[in-house]
Amino acid sequence: MVLRPADPLTTLAHGIGSQHDLPISPFYAFAGAFAALFVSFLALGLLWSSSRFRGDRSGLALPADLERIADAPATRTALRGLGLAAALAVLLSLLLGPDDPARNPAPGAVYVLLWVGLVPASLLLGPVWRLLNPLRTLYRLGQRLPRPRRRHAHAPLPARASRPLHAPLPARLGQWPAAAGLFGFTWLELAAPDPASTTTLLIAIALYTAVHLALAARFGERWFADADAFEAYSALLARLSPLGRRSDGRLVLRNPFHGLDATPERPGLVATVCVLLGSTAYDGYSDNPSWINTLQTSPLGRTPTATLGLLAAIALVATLYCLCAAATRLACGPHPGPLTAFAHSLVPIALGYLVAHYFSLLVTEGPRTVIMALGTDNAPEPSSPLGPGGLAALQVIAVVGGHVLGVIAAHDRSVRLFPPARAVAGQLPLLALMIIYTLGGIGLLLN
Repeated sequence: MVLRPADPLTTLAHGIGSQHDLPISPFYAFAGAFAALFVSFLALGLLWSSSRFRGDRSGLALPADLERIADAPATRTALRGLGLAAALAVLLSLLLGPDDPARNPAPGAVYVLLWVGLVPASLLLGPVWRLLNPLRTLYRLGQRLPRPRRRHAHAPLPARASRPLHAPLPARLGQWPAAAGLFGFTWLELAAPDPASTTTLLIAIALYTAVHLALAARFGERWFADADAFEAYSALLARLSPLGRRSDGRLVLRNPFHGLDATPERPGLVATVCVLLGSTAYDGYSDNPSWINTLQTSPLGRTPTATLGLLAAIALVATLYCLCAAATRLACGPHPGPLTAFAHSLVPIALGYLVAHYFSLLVTEGPRTVIMALGTDNAPEPSSPLGPGGLAALQVIAVVGGHVLGVIAAHDRSVRLFPPARAVAGQLPLLALMIIYTLGGIGLLLN
């Protein structure tokens, strides 16, 4: 069941809407999940003794004509124009529309079409937000503006004029800004006092735009690739897309595991994935009546308590992963990057959580938002295409399937990094981590 924005519980727990997950048999859910993970681990240990994933070196090249159309300036300009037009439509709705998410499509556009809609879009088409990102478009338009002319055109340029226009991005920065941006967005949705308010959204969008355009002016357009929260979010999910780019730049069809294996091990990658996992887990728990009662009765107030709960969920996910990485180092010996080496295996787990928690929200509130944006009156309320049993099955399959994919990705990386005698033993901490995450995810579904 999807709660409408007018429901008071919705404004307590979510920016635009919320789902109450359906009860299924806990025994069958937990037993099936444990069996799937354990059997897959045993099968991989017995049958998968060498690395099979080749990262960005693999893929079947698509026809040159199709690649030419995808890379054509006209195609990219049209996509940038579409992203900018959509952003302006949201902005106008916030400025001129009613301060009521039941009658204003802007909150649904931000919290459903953007945040949740990027999941299927990135899985099907790759890192689409890179082309749609209105901040990139605004930056490029700003770069085309004429620069003020010098007072004396004939005067020689000072020595510093030959320096690069933009400062280099510090390598240690990595994806930490994107992790911080994702936390900020999830805080806005799950902990802010009035996340669907037009005033709240206008302030958040203005601050986000000003900060990123100012830093892009200093570091150049490459700032957006790793620092923009939604580009990093879309790019991570696109690692599991069958469409991708090979190392030679060709557009290819590929096994999604190859794309996942090519995930760059950059500073902040673990933080980014843990924010995705932890915030989704908190979102699932925030509907629990006992937590809602805690929010309403906490002496700290609702927003500080919700913020602490969100931080605690992210910290728990990160702590468990760091303990797992430390145990792997003890079992297999030193490795230069144990913390980031297996971070890519968390991406399918995050995807499973996102599908399980937000599928019904997307298929009901997404069309409803579009109907509002088009100004259609007396339109029928969209309903989920799945019945109660189908929805429950999808949720469990998404969580368990994400963890099984994570086990496969971790196993392939393990047999590549460690000697055969230690590769399987070194995965035992990872298996324990996957089991803990799975039990937690299913427990949230059964909430």
